[in-house]
Amino acid sequence: MPSIARRRLLSSISVLALPLWAWPARANVRRISAVPGGVARIPFDGAHRAPRVRLGEDRVLVMREGDAWVAHAGIALSATPGSIVKVDAERADGTAESVEIEIVPKAYAEQHLKVPPGKVDLSKKDLARHERERAHLAKVLRTFSDAPPETLALQPPVQGVRSSSFGLRRFFNGQPRSPHNGMDFAAAAGTPVAAAGRGRVIDAGDYFFSGRTVIVDHGQGLLTLYAHLSAIDARVDERVPAGQPIGKVGATGRVTGAHLHFSVYLNTAAVDPALFLPD
Repeated sequence: MPSIARRRLLSSISVLALPLWAWPARANVRRISAVPGGVARIPFDGAHRAPRVRLGEDRVLVMREGDAWVAHAGIALSATPGSIVKVDAERADGTAESVEIEIVPKAYAEQHLKVPPGKVDLSKKDLARHERERAHLAKVLRTFSDAPPETLALQPPVQGVRSSSFGLRRFFNGQPRSPHNGMDFAAAAGTPVAAAGRGRVIDAGDYFFSGRTVIVDHGQGLLTLYAHLSAIDARVDERVPAGQPIGKVGATGRVTGAHLHFSVYLNTAAVDPALFLPD
């Protein structure tokens, strides 16, 4: 990982996943803390083979760092402060360890947006379409390939100003909706959008809310999503290097104007893209 991005990721995660160094009474359980939408960085002692790590039913990304294996567990934005989520690890020798993650609060700002009424109060037809698309995308986002990512340092997917940040509590036409699960880049329609890292295109389609969308698998549950595109310039199963154009900025789906919505996922959880991008 390039040094700048690596320092940013580690320093950010030191805030988003703070060790409490409190060992509960039962053996082989340690506890850390993390915020909704953050990443819990969990080191495991060195061994020849990586441990298999899960958060609930989902596999967790594990990468070698020096003499240790480090799991990077994404924490869902919907995680409730005060709750505990458990990560279970099984080592190659058959021994097991559990790590408890205490969810601590993080204050995300509000954002109020005006969109056409039909994009908030859906018709029966649009609601049925959305439900089909949501089920399809949920399946896509569970993709887990065994090969680890080339790096955790991603490059900006478009030349543009970062506008709406991750985690905003959103209100559309005055009605509360799901928080913003990505980062927006303000850019003119038609501006090229590039893959943020090397990977394989696992989905490319046109959806009710996200418009024309591309999803790239970078390995072990690290996925990136590019939404509201005016054009898609990649096909499913295509392998793309970092920086390869995969689409163009647009205003498709539920938007107030042309921009790129960029999301990063770990073990199906949308996490803050700023952790993976250079300053």
